[in-house]
Amino acid sequence: MAERVPVLIVGGGPVGLALAGDLGYRGVQSLLVEARGGTVFQPKMDMVGIRTMEFCRRWGIAGDVEAAGYNREYVQDCAWVTTLNGYEFGREAFPAPKDEKNPPQSPQHRERCPQNFFDPVLTRFAASTGKADIRYHTELVEFADHGSHVTATVRNRQDGTISVIEADFLVGADGGQSTVRERLGIEMSGEGALTYTSNAIFRCDGLEDLHATAPAYRYIFIGPEGTWATLVAINGRDQWRFSLIGDENQREVTEDEMRAAIVRAVGRQFDFEILSMLPWVRRQLVADSYRSGRVFLAGDAAHLTSPTGGFGMNTGILDAVNLSWKLAAALEGWGGEALLDSYEYEQRPVAIRNVTEAGDNLKRMLGPRVAKPQPEVFNDDSPETEAARRDYGDAYTEAMKREWHSIGIHLGYVYEGSPVIVPDGSPMPPLTVQTYEQNARPGSRAPHLWLAEDRSILDEFGREYVLLRFDGRVGISEFEASARSAGIPVRVLDVDNAEARELYGARLALVRPDGQVSWRGDDLPADTDALVRRVAGQVVPATV
Repeated sequence: MAERVPVLIVGGGPVGLALAGDLGYRGVQSLLVEARGGTVFQPKMDMVGIRTMEFCRRWGIAGDVEAAGYNREYVQDCAWVTTLNGYEFGREAFPAPKDEKNPPQSPQHRERCPQNFFDPVLTRFAASTGKADIRYHTELVEFADHGSHVTATVRNRQDGTISVIEADFLVGADGGQSTVRERLGIEMSGEGALTYTSNAIFRCDGLEDLHATAPAYRYIFIGPEGTWATLVAINGRDQWRFSLIGDENQREVTEDEMRAAIVRAVGRQFDFEILSMLPWVRRQLVADSYRSGRVFLAGDAAHLTSPTGGFGMNTGILDAVNLSWKLAAALEGWGGEALLDSYEYEQRPVAIRNVTEAGDNLKRMLGPRVAKPQPEVFNDDSPETEAARRDYGDAYTEAMKREWHSIGIHLGYVYEGSPVIVPDGSPMPPLTVQTYEQNARPGSRAPHLWLAEDRSILDEFGREYVLLRFDGRVGISEFEASARSAGIPVRVLDVDNAEARELYGARLALVRPDGQVSWRGDDLPADTDALVRRVAGQVVPATV
């Protein structure tokens, strides 16, 4: 007999775990199957972006992320050097995580938390909801969409046990080589292989004492051949991730080659232990579709990106939060088919933008491969050489700023043209990268401001629609009646705050469970039934 579950999640990386946790936060049971064990030997991400931290704040785990294990006193500078015992071309200075200040646009700031620390936090969060069943060493064998439900066959890789699962929905969060995407026959568009790169995680106590270069979170190594490697502090103590950047040609890097490359980067012989090695391919791809019937794609199964910028996992977490409340709405009976369709309408353009930006960041980082530094910058310490190094470093530093400062990517995404967003006729603000100006135009993230000490207006969003009323004289009884009739969970929040009224730009604003503005206006429309049915993805008249 088949086991029954509302949502089957394939893939137990951070996106699958976040989806299981957010579904549990909404009271929805899920089963997550992951072919591997729960231990991460090669952390593929290490930066939890500011929007993801806002979600962690919503889930009550922001403190857990901060305490997960990374040394929050470790400086986060990025530097570009010949070797650690050679010349420094330049650097971008950043404070240690414990000293980083929240920007005015958010109650949080980004956090350094590599995947080997972040995944366990998400696992504990998902388990704490009492709604997530996480099964490791369990692989998807096959699945079928029957229109009214999905059946899937899974196998326990340790004992060979076969199980049949029946689910209302299936979500493939099973990575770049997604079995779910492959079985659906969904293609990906973009650039398939930007570079073939090899990573090595190595351990060395006191690496900082072996060189004269000031400490940094990330070093970029530039030689006569151009940019050839990077080094990242993955725990801020004794473990480092060294990436030997290849080109479009695939080749296997031996451990001896990797050791020699690490020694070259440091600029001296020293003792270290290689813990693991992993070859991988930088790709710039987005799935042509995010949905087929009752099956959805999320995370790397839907988009593959260069890690330059730290957008990949954070875009995937946005997938999870966007999809979670829509699945919950469908299961509760009030979410219409257009609401499920809106997942692709909203998230795919975000992925295209982010993947493209990451690819451009890679081009800027590898720029010296095209315009290689002149040989003299490596040769001597004459005043002329020092000036040449300084000029080269200043140009490189300026080119890289777009990657280091990207708040507009993390907070400035807009769900333009979504079928469940009601436009208000205002022009779309420009999409910026290095800056971000908050706005409450429908489709945008609801702006942050402090309502009280340590109480952000964002803390009010998450479980249901919230109708913000900035003028108590506005009547809303018809809207509340329409919401009840449509079965849509809505809470009214009166905000007597002039700053909030100005920031949101209207007397009323309707914020979705994921924290996006779906409608705003000074007065309710004449047909409030049409409004609530539109935002819920139910069948509605052509106009609202």
